[in-house]
Amino acid sequence: MPANPPTAPSKELHVFPNPAPERDYVIQFQVPEFTCHCPLTGQPDFAHFTIDMIADRLCVELKSLKMYFWSYRNEGAFHEKVTNTILDDIVQATDPRFIRITAKWYVRGGIFTNVVAEHRKKGWKPQPVVALPRLGQESGIA
Repeated sequence: MPANPPTAPSKELHVFPNPAPERDYVIQFQVPEFTCHCPLTGQPDFAHFTIDMIADRLCVELKSLKMYFWSYRNEGAFHEKVTNTILDDIVQATDPRFIRITAKWYVRGGIFTNVVAEHRKKGWKPQPVVALPRLGQESGIA
């Protein structure tokens, strides 16, 4: 008998306080094994999700995010709908300063689909980008 039995899929997202709310920093989640199925044909759909998020007061807890993504495994969903629903659910749970979800759907009938959805908290402005030199040729180090 395993010490920690597997947890069931769930749509509940757990949160915890942002440990550095005074700072804009990017949290990135990679979900390379997302599965659901086509609501028309029932065929499986596979995607690689990338979530880039700048938290405000709350961060999403990783295990609950994993169980949340798992909950889609047996659901029928169009690519555009499921991507936007995931964005809405994370925004509702965490109220981030910024979040962008990029869903790269694997080929179906010779067509790849990429869906990008984002949310910006009203009034939030990102800090200017700082361009740093890359190591190597540009810095004089071969």
